[in-house]
Amino acid sequence: MSHRFWERLEEGILVCDGAMGTMLYEKGVPKGHCYDELNLSRPDTVRDIHSAYLAAGAEIVETNTFGANRVILQRYYDLGDRVKEINYQGARIATGVAKGSFVAGSVGPLSRPFESLLRPSLEEMQRVFVEQMEPLLEGGVDLLILETFSDLEEMEQAFLAAKSLTDLPVICQMTFLPEGKTLSGVGPIQFAKRLTEIGAPVLGANCCRGPQDVLDAITDIGKASPVRLSAQPNAGLPSFSNGKFVYPSTPEYFAHYARKYVEIGASIVGGCCGSTPEHIKAISE
Repeated sequence: MSHRFWERLEEGILVCDGAMGTMLYEKGVPKGHCYDELNLSRPDTVRDIHSAYLAAGAEIVETNTFGANRVILQRYYDLGDRVKEINYQGARIATGVAKGSFVAGSVGPLSRPFESLLRPSLEEMQRVFVEQMEPLLEGGVDLLILETFSDLEEMEQAFLAAKSLTDLPVICQMTFLPEGKTLSGVGPIQFAKRLTEIGAPVLGANCCRGPQDVLDAITDIGKASPVRLSAQPNAGLPSFSNGKFVYPSTPEYFAHYARKYVEIGASIVGGCCGSTPEHIKAISE
């Protein structure tokens, strides 16, 4: 399956899906609920969102497992003992509707910004990542996507965990602030050089403040590394209006930036927070 992914990339750009959390929120799941747990309690809702992205032209859908690691699940939601079933079900829901498209197992960071005092050891990080990735792989994902990381050591441990388990493709994406560094002070070039050294095949940026910040980041990554590039921006920064979060970037604006990403060498283009099937349809078209 991994070979099919690389073969497909040789043929042209792959469009990834957009936000899962934004869509779950729109479907009435309250802020504060564990979105990853919905793989167990509301699988049809998660399935419908994957289907909407596939219908919009996405060729990669990400599992609803971004925060489904033991550290996050036990600290915030008292779900630490359900890591395996949440990730396995997340993979099965996505693979059940993918029908020839690719399923990426979504893996996010263990730490939250400004929580350095709670930081696990490097060995513990790797153990926690392995625990999350094993059921994703068992559930049939075609690749892994490590996304929204801001700590370089943590990203490194996640990638090494993935490499210890599988030879499937791994996409590594960090998120950068407007001044060009992550919250922990890592720049795109430093990230690109280190992850290229340890064998990462696809590097990119996701989330960020919006499409321009992602463009700046992947431009630098592309200068520092020969690997393939991916770009998945937020739809800008949200405001709160009429009782709901509203993101400013229109689908047309997203499509405009998608072309810019491809022009500088991106092979994989999608969306992050605030993006919807309409944004992905505009990118795909």
